[in-house]
Amino acid sequence: MDVVIVESPAKAKTINKYLGKNYEVIASFGHVRDLPAKDGSVDPEADFKMLWETDAKAAKRLAEIAALVKDADRVVLATDPDREGEAISWHVLEVLRNKKVLKDKPVQRVVFNAITKDSILEAMRHPREIDQSLVEAYLARRALDYLVGFNLSPVLWRKLPGAKSAGRVQSVALRLVCDRELEIEKFVTREYWSLVAHLRTAKDAPFLARLVGADGKKIQRLDIGAGAEAEAFKAALETAAFTVTSVEAKPARRNPSAPFTTSTLQQEASRKLGMAPETTMRVAQKLYEGVDLGGETVGLITYMRTDGVDVAPEAISATRAVIGAEFGKNYVPDVPRKYTVKAKNAQEAHEAIRPTDSARLPKDVAQFLQTDQARLYELIWTRLVASQMESALLERTTVDIEAKAGSRTLDLRATGQVVRFDGFLKLYQEGKDDAAEDDEESGRLPAMSEGESCKKDSIEATQHFTEPPPRYTEATLVKRMEELSIGRPSTYASTLAVLRERDYVKLEKKRLIPEDKGRLVTAFLEGFFGRYVGYDFTADLEGQLDRISNAEIDWKQVLRDFWGDFSLAVGGAMELRTTDILENLNELLGPHIFPEKADGSSPRACPACAAGQLSLKLGKFGAFIGCSNYPECKFTRTLSDRGEQGEGARPGVKVLGENPDNGLEITLRDGRFGAYVQEGEPATKEDKPRRSSLPATLKPDDVTLDKALTLLSLPREVARHPDTGEAILAGIGRYGSYVQHKKTYANLSKDDDVLEIGGNRAIDLIMTKEAGGGRGKAGGEMKTFGDHPQGGAIALKAGRFGPYLAWGKVNATLPKGTDLQTLTLEDAVKIVDAKAAGAPSDGRLLGEHPDGGPIAARPGRFGAYVSWNKVNATLPKSMTLETITLEEAIRLIEDRIASGGGKPVKKKAAAKKPAAKKATAKKAENAEADEAETDEKPKKPAAKKAPAKKTAAKKKIEDSDDTPF
Repeated sequence: MDVVIVESPAKAKTINKYLGKNYEVIASFGHVRDLPAKDGSVDPEADFKMLWETDAKAAKRLAEIAALVKDADRVVLATDPDREGEAISWHVLEVLRNKKVLKDKPVQRVVFNAITKDSILEAMRHPREIDQSLVEAYLARRALDYLVGFNLSPVLWRKLPGAKSAGRVQSVALRLVCDRELEIEKFVTREYWSLVAHLRTAKDAPFLARLVGADGKKIQRLDIGAGAEAEAFKAALETAAFTVTSVEAKPARRNPSAPFTTSTLQQEASRKLGMAPETTMRVAQKLYEGVDLGGETVGLITYMRTDGVDVAPEAISATRAVIGAEFGKNYVPDVPRKYTVKAKNAQEAHEAIRPTDSARLPKDVAQFLQTDQARLYELIWTRLVASQMESALLERTTVDIEAKAGSRTLDLRATGQVVRFDGFLKLYQEGKDDAAEDDEESGRLPAMSEGESCKKDSIEATQHFTEPPPRYTEATLVKRMEELSIGRPSTYASTLAVLRERDYVKLEKKRLIPEDKGRLVTAFLEGFFGRYVGYDFTADLEGQLDRISNAEIDWKQVLRDFWGDFSLAVGGAMELRTTDILENLNELLGPHIFPEKADGSSPRACPACAAGQLSLKLGKFGAFIGCSNYPECKFTRTLSDRGEQGEGARPGVKVLGENPDNGLEITLRDGRFGAYVQEGEPATKEDKPRRSSLPATLKPDDVTLDKALTLLSLPREVARHPDTGEAILAGIGRYGSYVQHKKTYANLSKDDDVLEIGGNRAIDLIMTKEAGGGRGKAGGEMKTFGDHPQGGAIALKAGRFGPYLAWGKVNATLPKGTDLQTLTLEDAVKIVDAKAAGAPSDGRLLGEHPDGGPIAARPGRFGAYVSWNKVNATLPKSMTLETITLEEAIRLIEDRIASGGGKPVKKKAAAKKPAAKKATAKKAENAEADEAETDEKPKKPAAKKAPAKKTAAKKKIEDSDDTPF
């Protein structure tokens, strides 16, 4: 028997079907070892010796792999065909050697670009050794990331309270976002005018022509900068005679884009499908590993981490056949298209991302796929097929027109474009990140000839203002990182996810906006570690890592060269005085935190005392702006409050406008317990103006006059109670947002918006609370629907977390949005039947666990989670209920079990312990359960302590790098 080791259980299941009975395919569940988060994991003093630690969740899996290998004839390492896959194979091999189970068994490495029967069998016929150069490139990258994260993050913790981490690539990506924001803030708007003549040909066909010259001089886009100048041109054109001086039609050809690489897939999925890079890669992973197509598990796309744009000859032939069958022979070019990589640091030898079988049309497989999977597969299929289609043939026409106005000669130009043959455009057109202001060539011009006179309909002079560069989207940031050779395409998704999780950036309307915390970290790193967040330095380091993978340079020499200067910079930063740091940050962030005032006065003058100077201050919870005259002057403000109120401004007060009903001023204020809105000013201390706290769902920056007026009008009626007919109100109180009926109050969840909560939701909350649900007693019966077709009554009951249906031993939570007033017996039967079949009533059934039993993803009171048997694991911020895959759910459940949160291993009954010692006994039991899952039997289980909880510092260090420790 041969043992084949892969990293994914889904992949193992698919490959096992192709290889047959003589093979046992087992998954390692990704990386099995990593650098522990402690000093000395990478030791520069010992020539960068690296200490590896086996993950607790991997210990049990490695023991199973070792047991299989012990009796195997051959070991085949078949992890992914990239650096990470090579590293996983190397780690597994090192563990098996340490366990001494290999002996004289042959160990081979195989790689395949697609999980199809032909690809896998072909790979098995051509095994090789582990590529040590790829492993060394991984080791160098991992060591660099560790040294940067582990040494730089503590500097941030000590010198910038509130900052969470820094990373070799992460911090450079953050700098890109912050630099763009600084460009926007420094941008000076410039006025300009355009003039367009609405003309008609001799045959009365209308068209547009733009002013491009006057009196022998060209007029560029920004040349007409004032209204008076524009009006002078307009007046001349109003009296001018228009004559066509030249008509030029030129043929043009537009070629299709290359098939997808990792980077271009992430960009296009973001533009066309609205998918975050992280989601794109997660969905692509599932398509690669295999999907059940009516009883057969098939890998639908090739490997999705690649820089290559090449396509296998047999795939090109199949694609050309599909084009001929679906679109006709005219759309098949005479010669197959060949694409080359433009990125200077591309080194992966894989194909482009493509369907494993072009003949498998998106419409044929959509019924077997989840929505996101179907959309992404169609995008990948369309891009490949379009890349092999005929070019689009265009005709671009330019018409020059002379306008004679007395002694003046003005030049106008009309442009147009006609598609003579659509070619690949029939199927696909690449998306654009930021559309141009005007697309002058998109229209078609009427027929005209040289010397022809044109009639004027009207002249239009339009004022414009230049706009700052747009903020990055996730797609444009990925594109920019690739252009600068920063990081690797396979890490872009995780890098962007880390920036959001650290609250360094936020995503609004698909644009990345740096948070104050992110700008502060960037300014600090630029000021004191400028070289290490430099674009050229980071790109050069990536180039060196590529050279290591090509066996051109020694990986440890790269580490030595880096560490010498970096360690000195870290030591110097630790010696910095706080005042030096703050002054440096004041200067670097000046345009952001101290914007210039309209009256020309000092932007750093304190608005409260006028004598002090504003400066950055560091507090327990982060940075803020304070007065130099503290404690005499206690003026403070946040970094995001840029002091734009002007002269006479009141500290901590932002004027939103006036109440149109009574003319009273509406303001947003900073209070002891957070931000709030207020109407008017109290005449005396005894007066109490109308006030309202902000709900948790509303940020101070998002408060408008309309929202403030709505808050001040609370409580508001949202529904009528179905039994009493009296009002159910929604409001904000001392303990947060709530709904109320008479003397019954029910708190809103974090997902409920007090300003938008609907009647059905409010009724559900009140009826649940009145029936004994909510935080108090649960289980009160609210309504009986009738008998189930199989017998037994179905009742609606109040639960602790909301209403649910009870039928025998089946309890089914109502799907979100269910209207209790219109719920019928038929609806109730469907809900309880689905629950009895194992499906979650409000969530997704993901599939079967390798050890048996369904795994479901569900929404919960404290966030979404996955469940298997009695094990529940909360989803991290980077995953959502809609996109989590079966493999990711299995890993979360394994993590939960490994941490002692799952069902403990059964043990012999112990003597009853006193009540005071129950907690201690439970901890010991969990500790023993953890030990039972390892491959080594502890000498003294009773004396072994439960693993100590990680300290906050260690947890931060774990999260400090681009790749988690």
